[in-house]
Amino acid sequence: MRAKITYLVTAAVLVFYFVLVGSRGVMLIQSGTLLTVTFGVAVLILPVIGVWFLWKNTQFVRRANQLAAELEAEGGLPVDELRRTPDGRIDRDSADEVFARRKAETEAAPDDWRSWFRLAVAYHDARDTPRARKTMQRAIALHDGRHMPA
Repeated sequence: MRAKITYLVTAAVLVFYFVLVGSRGVMLIQSGTLLTVTFGVAVLILPVIGVWFLWKNTQFVRRANQLAAELEAEGGLPVDELRRTPDGRIDRDSADEVFARRKAETEAAPDDWRSWFRLAVAYHDARDTPRARKTMQRAIALHDGRHMPA
């Protein structure tokens, strides 16, 4: 729940920023000189890119949560079997062991979105966020009947 609240607060702050920057871009364009119009258009590009990025990330999170809910309903969510350090962090060797099992599971069933979902969780637990995200994207694509190149 804390992650959802943090995401919503961050998204709201970004939207406020996009509106603020966009209004400054419009004011520059309304000034009417070649220089201010050029800067105004350039300033307006930033919020457009930001809104697109926020939208894509929100869609990704929504789809990943839908897959998690579906997997939970099937009883297939990965069980947290990771050892923790005294301060609560995941033990690296434990994460590596679980990752090796998840990778073997995915190699045995490369067209199963469920195994890719569990592998994405293992990547996340191993603190490899870029690979976790890419693997989750593959799980989403397979779930939707699309195949992604390797």
